[in-house]
Amino acid sequence: MTAPRKLSGLQKDVLRLYRDCLRADTRPRFYAFTRREFEKNIGAMKRTDVKAIEYLMRIGRRRLEQYRNPNVRDIGQG
Repeated sequence: MTAPRKLSGLQKDVLRLYRDCLRADTRPRFYAFTRREFEKNIGAMKRTDVKAIEYLMRIGRRRLEQYRNPNVRDIGQG
């Protein structure tokens, strides 16, 4: 049996953002949008592409803050 791989700090940050996004709102469209966005980007880049991952993390954090605004009623599906 092999030991589980340790996650890097960046990997932990991505997982934390994902969990925060899923917990931020219980509406089904928001949940589905979050899953789709993360799944879309999983296959689109290499684990070693740190700059691209950090860029997407910044975008994700900004979006999360926007969607936490109580005036936001729905998420765009554009």
